[in-house]
Amino acid sequence: MFAELAGPWEAARQSALRAARGGPRRRAQGAGRKPKLVFFDRLLVTLVHLRHQLPHAVLAELFAVDRSTISEAIRQARPLLAARGFAVPDRAGLRLKTLEDVLAYAEAEGVELRMDGAETQVRRPRAGRPGRRAFVSGKRRQNTIKTTTFSDGQGRLLLSGAVRPGRMHDQTALRTEGIAEQFRTRPTVKTRVDSGYQGLAKEFPGQVSAPPKKPADEACDGDKYAWQEARRRQSSARICVEHTNAELRQWAPLRRFTGRRDTYAETHLAIAGLVSDRTAQRATHRQTSTELVPVRDTAC
Repeated sequence: MFAELAGPWEAARQSALRAARGGPRRRAQGAGRKPKLVFFDRLLVTLVHLRHQLPHAVLAELFAVDRSTISEAIRQARPLLAARGFAVPDRAGLRLKTLEDVLAYAEAEGVELRMDGAETQVRRPRAGRPGRRAFVSGKRRQNTIKTTTFSDGQGRLLLSGAVRPGRMHDQTALRTEGIAEQFRTRPTVKTRVDSGYQGLAKEFPGQVSAPPKKPADEACDGDKYAWQEARRRQSSARICVEHTNAELRQWAPLRRFTGRRDTYAETHLAIAGLVSDRTAQRATHRQTSTELVPVRDTAC
């Protein structure tokens, strides 16, 4: 990772120095004040902060520098981590960065996607600020930020984004990213979702698989059993994306984010990219050619 990010970091640093000077450098290479933290230490500080969400003052004590140095290091290294994208299983060097990339990968490799929303609690804005209610989640009754996670059938993270305020519905957040247009242009892509995406399943019945609706109370026992079995199969097929969201929540900032809300999207992308590096290392399991089905007459 150090070798991957050292070049972009140095290029960004030289660009910032040139902008501050207003032109090319006038002194020889190596002159001037030396940084208190080299890039390796800056990257290490950022990784520790992303993993444990330690305060900047605590990290400053650990690295024996000023607090402002830690803040600057995180502010410089975090965008580089967020811009890396998401690792692709069995494709070293290839990374996915957008929703279009994920669906193109799923279409080319024949991968059935899993899709699910996740919410992270954030600090409540001060009273009187405009848009204060936009972050109040109707489900959790807290101030949250909502994201959408995509994984394959083994729970390997392919994308986590579509960052929206917690009040917005899961399906609405995904539609604003253009998911409907992507399904229309890639009709062979299939995905499994939960009941929050019933609208997408109704619009694209051959591509989006959602849990079946509950039968009426007066329905016969056969219909109720068929519904329970179909719902169980759907849950079993998409539980892997729930496990992927659980892996993201192992990182402290994605359990409860205590920083500024305008930096959450960048923090989320940085952490999700690191998680995808680990999940992409899992070996691909070959799917069986047959599927066990219950032999039972469900007729009324």
